Amino acid sequence: MATAFLFPGQGSQSVGMLAGLADDFPQVKATFAEASDALGFDLWALCQDGPEADLNRTENTQPAMLAGDIATWRAWREAGGPVPEFMAGHSLGEYAALVAAGVLDFADAARLVALRGRLMQAATPEGVGAMAAIIGLDDAVLEKICAGINGDEIVSCANYNAPGQVVIAGHRGAVDKACEAASEAGARRALPLPVSVPSHCALMRDAADELGEALAQITINAPAVPVYHNVDVATHDSADEIVEALARQLWQPVRWTATINALGSAGATRFVECGAGKVLAGLNRRINRDAAVTALGSRADIEQLIGELQA
Repeated sequence: MATAFLFPGQGSQSVGMLAGLADDFPQVKATFAEASDALGFDLWALCQDGPEADLNRTENTQPAMLAGDIATWRAWREAGGPVPEFMAGHSLGEYAALVAAGVLDFADAARLVALRGRLMQAATPEGVGAMAAIIGLDDAVLEKICAGINGDEIVSCANYNAPGQVVIAGHRGAVDKACEAASEAGARRALPLPVSVPSHCALMRDAADELGEALAQITINAPAVPVYHNVDVATHDSADEIVEALARQLWQPVRWTATINALGSAGATRFVECGAGKVLAGLNRRINRDAAVTALGSRADIEQLIGELQA
């Protein structure tokens, strides 16, 4: 039974996250302290005390989620949890997967994702961009709707999260038009998302170029565990390929459904969400109903999964 560890990204954060895990594993607070030293502010205090509006600012959310993912990973390893056969991360979570696989140094990654957040926030003025979740519509139909709207303003599919669950992103007016057209085409719901940054679309192209320049300046190691990348649903060993995949990821869609299916085809039969929340566990149950899915939210979760794997 092959296991794939999955690391969540932006959207899974919450004030008070991982407090229970921190009570049982000193590695949790130590990981946040390491990130705080790299960033120059108290990331643990922000995650525990808020305010929520500050935690939800993209430049803060990204290092917070990275630290949460790696803190959970370190707790797993400290408890005796084995290294999985595969790894992947959803959007920002891909950086955590690369840290866990030995590709990126954690402090380097913390600074990178904070920069990534700042670049994303600066790429479009407040109110210009938008994202929306489209539920219950075929991917090809939604892609055709977006293509028909694109002109002076753009909209495109940004996150292929699960069958019938796709997030679109682009200029606010174009996103609104796509939502209306999707509802007319039979979508069950078209929900604007409370975000200020239109991730994974062409509006992030300039930010991706700047991020690529920063990525080229840090040490990139070969992965100790295969990491499936969002942008091309492939694994990469060379530093140049990994840098390119991370830069392209910022303005191209997250192909999460295809990633989970590729992991299944490679032999993964158990998927483990490693970080705050249970967003990916929920998506994975929609993608592959036959696979075992676990979210590591507590010591009990960790110990139970270790027992199951040993059995």
